[in-house]
Amino acid sequence: MSLKRTLVGIFRSYDGTSDRSKTPELKTRYYQLSRDKAWEEISSTLKKIPGYKVLHEVPTVGEITLEKRTKFGRVMDITVSLVSTGPVRTAVDVYSATRGSMGDLGANYRNILQLFAILDKKLSAYKVTS
Repeated sequence: MSLKRTLVGIFRSYDGTSDRSKTPELKTRYYQLSRDKAWEEISSTLKKIPGYKVLHEVPTVGEITLEKRTKFGRVMDITVSLVSTGPVRTAVDVYSATRGSMGDLGANYRNILQLFAILDKKLSAYKVTS
């Protein structure tokens, strides 16, 4: 992680992915799977990650809400969104925010990278590279 990310994290306590992100690591991920199949794979994978607790799942909307507690007792809320972009293509975005007013020193950025690394490994056969 760069020094810039840590400095930005002093003031900002959230991070998220999107198609328009200037940071390549925070770009939306695409998988060659139907949304239903992607939902099953991603949901089961997220439930098995140590340190993360699945709070809420809404399959009809395509959102999974997770919670992660830091060693210092701070709580991070993470939302994983699945959107069907075609019959057999699904986009996955992640938004992570820390509760409270202080910055996170890049912890949300690291959460997103960790989740995407796990999902990319699990769904590597279906990942769309652009």
